Amino acid sequence: MKKSQIEELQKIFGSTNVLTEVEDMIAYSYDASHVEIQPEAVVFPSTTEQISQLMKFAYREHIPVTPRGQGSGLSGGSVPLKKGVVLVMDRMKRVIDFDPANRLITVEAGLTTADIDPIAAEANLFYPPDPGSVAFSTIGGNVAENAGGLRGLKYGVTKDYVKMLRVVLPQGDIVVLGNKCVKHVAGFNMEGIFVGSEGLLGIMTEVTLSLLPIPEHRESALAIFNSLDGAAQAVSAIIAAGVTPSTMEFMDNATINAIQNFKDCGLPRDAEAVLLIETDGEKNSAISEMAKVEAQVRKNDCRDFARAQSTEERDRMFAGRRVALNALASVKPNLILEDATVMRSKLPDMVRGITDIAKKYNLQVGIFGHAGDGNLHPTFLIDMRDKDEMARTEKAVAELFQLAIDLDGTISGEHGIGLEKKPFLKNQLGGEGIALLQNIKKTFDPLNLLNPGKMFDMPESQKA
Repeated sequence: MKKSQIEELQKIFGSTNVLTEVEDMIAYSYDASHVEIQPEAVVFPSTTEQISQLMKFAYREHIPVTPRGQGSGLSGGSVPLKKGVVLVMDRMKRVIDFDPANRLITVEAGLTTADIDPIAAEANLFYPPDPGSVAFSTIGGNVAENAGGLRGLKYGVTKDYVKMLRVVLPQGDIVVLGNKCVKHVAGFNMEGIFVGSEGLLGIMTEVTLSLLPIPEHRESALAIFNSLDGAAQAVSAIIAAGVTPSTMEFMDNATINAIQNFKDCGLPRDAEAVLLIETDGEKNSAISEMAKVEAQVRKNDCRDFARAQSTEERDRMFAGRRVALNALASVKPNLILEDATVMRSKLPDMVRGITDIAKKYNLQVGIFGHAGDGNLHPTFLIDMRDKDEMARTEKAVAELFQLAIDLDGTISGEHGIGLEKKPFLKNQLGGEGIALLQNIKKTFDPLNLLNPGKMFDMPESQKA
C-alpha cells in the first residue's frame, strides 16, 4: 500500500490502531486453517462509522478488506487472500442492550460468545449456541459462519437466534436488517442472507440475539459401546423413539485414547465408541427422556450406561469432549479437521464410510462430533512434511466430501467453506448454484473487494 493510503487509514482509526510492521502482519496472516498470507495493513475499529469510512476508502482505492474476529475459524475465512487490509473486530465488544423481558441481548460483533451467558444468567436466561471455540470466538464470527455446537440437536444453531443486525455494506452504506419482534415480514429476510455469508456481503457490527430460559434440570450420561456401528445406530434409535436430547456427542476409540493420553477424563480406553448424552427441561421430563435413551442404547451393542450423579461427574464426562481436538492435535505434528454432515438416519453409513476411507488410504483418523445432528468431525492425523501422506490425505478428504454429498448431506455443517472447502462447493451446489451465489455477491460488492476469493471465485477472477 502507498504511504498516502496508510496515512488515510491512520486518520480514520488513529495511528495506534493501524499496524503495518512485518511482524504484526505475520500475526494476522493466518487463522486455525492451514493457509497463511500476510496483509498490507491491520486496523482496529471502535465504531460502525469508522468501518463505513474504511469501506468507502477501500472502494475508492480498490483495496481488498478482510474482516476478522479472533482468528479461530477452521476454513481460512479470515486469511487475507488478496492481501490489502485486515479489519480486526475484537475491540468492538460492548453489550449495547440487555432486555430480559423480551429475552433479547444486543452486542457488538467483537464480543466473545462465552461473555453472553453470565449476563443472561442474571435473568435465568442463556444463549444456546455453544461452538467448541465458545471461550474465545466472537459473535460476529459465529454469525458469519453460522456456528453450531454441542447443543445444536435440540436448540439449533446461530441462525435460529439472530433477530437483527447492523451491517456495513461493501461500499460503506450502513443498514439495519431484521427486527426485534417475534414476527417480522416487512421486506426480504435479509438478516438470513448475512448469517453464514462468511464476510463476503457485509461487515456485521451489532447483533441482536434471542435468549431462552435456563432449563430447570438436566440428566447426563455416558454410553459405552462395543462397536462403532452400535453407537451410530443408537443415535438413530434414540431420535426414532421420540426423544430429542439437548446433547448427543460421539467419540471413537482413537479419540478416546488421545483424550486419555492428553488428560485423564475417566473414559474407557477399550471402548470402540462412546456417546455423551444429555436431556434437559422440567425435571420429571428430563429424567423420563433419559430412561427412554437408556432403553434404546442398550439395544445397540452398549456394554455400559452410566448416569452422572453430580455436577462434578457431569463436568468430568464432558471435559473429555471439550479437549478432544487439542488431544488429537497432540498425536501427530498436524491434523486436518473436517465437518461433513449427514442426516441422522445416515449416520451409520457415514461412520462406516469414514472408516473405509481411512483404511483405503492407510491414514490415522479420529472421529468425534455432534452425532445427534449428524455433524461428525473426522480428523486426519498427519505430518505435512510427509508428501506421500499428504497426497493420500487430499484424496481421502475429497472422497469424504463426496460421500457426504452421495448420502444427501453437506460438505460443511458449521465450519464454513472459506478457502479449505472452496474446491468442493460446486460438487454440492452445481454450476447454477455457484452462479446464484456469484450474482448475489456482485449485487452487494461489484468490485469484489470484501473478503475476495472465499467460498467461490468470481467470473472476473477466473478469467484473470
